[in-house]
Amino acid sequence: MTLLPLKLKGMPAPEQDPRKQKYNTDKLVKRLRRQVGKAVMDYGMISDGDRIMVCLSGGKDSYAMLELLLSLKRSAPVDFELVAVNLDQKQPGFPADVLPRYLDGLGIEWHVIEKDTYSVVQRIVPEGKTTCGLCSRLRRGTLYEFARKHGMTRIALGHHLDDIVETFFLNLFHGATLKAMPPKLKSDCGRHIVIRPLAYCRERDLSQLAGIRQYPIIPCNLCGSQPRLERQAIKQMLAEWERIQPGRTLNTFRALSNISPSQLCDPGLFDFAGLEVDSANAIGTETGA
Repeated sequence: MTLLPLKLKGMPAPEQDPRKQKYNTDKLVKRLRRQVGKAVMDYGMISDGDRIMVCLSGGKDSYAMLELLLSLKRSAPVDFELVAVNLDQKQPGFPADVLPRYLDGLGIEWHVIEKDTYSVVQRIVPEGKTTCGLCSRLRRGTLYEFARKHGMTRIALGHHLDDIVETFFLNLFHGATLKAMPPKLKSDCGRHIVIRPLAYCRERDLSQLAGIRQYPIIPCNLCGSQPRLERQAIKQMLAEWERIQPGRTLNTFRALSNISPSQLCDPGLFDFAGLEVDSANAIGTETGA
């Protein structure tokens, strides 16, 4: 496995004027920092005394999440602790020295969990089938167990706004359900709170930050080796929609926060069976009141 080049696909050429480049970088960081702070406030993600496990995959999003949370910690009105955690899934050629070297430079507590989930996925999933479902379940179980043993009160994942919208359409088209990735949730076992501080951040901004900071990106051979992933198809669909009508992705995300249960069709969510005309209003209308 080799590290990705520092210049990410789709990144604009760096500004020639250093002053303008610094201005644009500061503007980008401030926007992302503001979006993280707003998401944290809107969803009550962080409380005083929290011990937050920041899950680092080696991808651009998790690097950015750690940087932005460290920035938030310096000015937040509450005191909380950040602990960086990476799961080494024993993929062949995984550069095990990259993350420790990067995290040592930040001067924070960090841990690398070594668990060979790669071989399990390769053994169980038939060739040509999507590995992401099983891989994510194994990874989630391992991280939850580590969080429980080490007193973590929050588990921070690096999913951004575009991930949330893509998941919504994946569930809509392939699962026949209206659900996405909530910015904050309780695990099925009830013992963990998972937060997504990047819920308001756009992927294009995170990619730009990664290019500027030159994060040492570590690709995933499992996900990256599957060209026909449904998520990739959804990503391409949204990109085409954005080309035709810019703003559709953001409007879709806003719709997920602006739901009218009575205008949908789920009798478990809204009492359609008990919906009747209010007798007092009906009589008042008939008498001209």
